[in-house]
Amino acid sequence: MQSEERLRFRDAMASLSAAVNVVTTEGDAGRCGITATAVCSVTDTPPSVMVCINANSAMNPVFQGNGKLCVNVLNHEQEIMARHFAGMTGMAMEERFALSCWQKGPLAQPVLKGALASLEGEITQVQTIGTHLVYLVEIKNIILSSEGHGLIYFKRRFHPVMMEMEAAV
Repeated sequence: MQSEERLRFRDAMASLSAAVNVVTTEGDAGRCGITATAVCSVTDTPPSVMVCINANSAMNPVFQGNGKLCVNVLNHEQEIMARHFAGMTGMAMEERFALSCWQKGPLAQPVLKGALASLEGEITQVQTIGTHLVYLVEIKNIILSSEGHGLIYFKRRFHPVMMEMEAAV
């Protein structure tokens, strides 16, 4: 794709509102996490998601070496975590995990307290497509929160998505 076409494509994708997630992993290969909006469901039988990470990311060997990860779907008050894990604040990786907002899930993956959902799973496939690696992940554990509003990324900015309360009938 020509340079101008790539820029137009990126501008078009900036118009695609996407949930903001912090994808984490921990195991023998180390511990790391990354902010990701390229996450989507694949199927509910077996429950599976797809996570896309830039092929140049130094975190890919850690994710692949551990073979497990957790997708933490951020709530509207967790934008700072998205910024930390996107590398926007200069906070070192170990400092990010030293914050008191983490707990271990049943698969021993870092689960973010207060996330709208945390999905722990096993990486079943990794495919290279262009500039990114596509991880297929079979979900083994789901933690859901009944509180909080959404956080999306749209037009290269974070935005809260407020849920309207249903009126009592």
